[in-house]
Amino acid sequence: MNPDVLQSRDSLTLPTNALGSPPATQRGFTLIELLVVIAIIAILASLLLPALSKTKARARTIDCIDHLRQLQLCWHMYTHDNEGRLPPNNFVYYVSMGTTLPPVLGDSDISWCRSLAPSDPNPISDTNSLLFYYNQNPAIYHCPADTSTVNGYPGLLRNRSYNMSNCIDCTNDPNHFVKEVEIPSPSRLFVFIDTDADEITDPTFGVEPIGTFFQDWWLDIPASRHDTTSCNLTFADGHAETWKWKVAKNGRSAGSPTLNSDDLADLRRLQDCIKGAGGN
Repeated sequence: MNPDVLQSRDSLTLPTNALGSPPATQRGFTLIELLVVIAIIAILASLLLPALSKTKARARTIDCIDHLRQLQLCWHMYTHDNEGRLPPNNFVYYVSMGTTLPPVLGDSDISWCRSLAPSDPNPISDTNSLLFYYNQNPAIYHCPADTSTVNGYPGLLRNRSYNMSNCIDCTNDPNHFVKEVEIPSPSRLFVFIDTDADEITDPTFGVEPIGTFFQDWWLDIPASRHDTTSCNLTFADGHAETWKWKVAKNGRSAGSPTLNSDDLADLRRLQDCIKGAGGN
């Protein structure tokens, strides 16, 4: 190598910046930069978390509809296995209208489901449901959005979130169908309904027809847990729907009069899906 081009290490110089000092090889974030990054993350979180929450809520609604459809399929299979006879719906507790008195057991015959949701710690099985034979998954009796627990068991979710219309073979109610052939408009007759967690007791959902004394009263309270004001229900032809109420039903008592014209319109909509109305 040509010695003329050799340089000693001492003669090498580092490049300098505009101030004449060597550039820093590493540089950390300043406090202001860190605060800016944190602010950006917070903004993104505020934008994304509500969307994620809505997505989860929508997924629970879809799962609820799927559970109800499976129950409805069990209902049809039971009917076809029993010469067209609808599943009995006779495990009924009576509620004193307009009072705070506890419900009293009335009819306790074999039923599609013998479960008192707030107090029954046992899972749904063939010992307490006539429909269990057709689908042995107890989860289909429960709405995924229902977080209520069994009384005295704070970590145990309730075994049931749904009720069956009193129009479906409830011998306690004179306004009921016994056989499937009696239903002239199955697409207009509701069968299963998502029921309010604070007021669910027995598995029967009572709705009085127009023209009766309690025509303006909620005998049972439908749920509002989907999108804060919505409820899922199935119909005798097998389809399911999500209904958005004009007035949320949570915080109400079973056996109470409607609150206003919008609440009455919600009740009339459901009354139109029982025997003697749209369901004929």
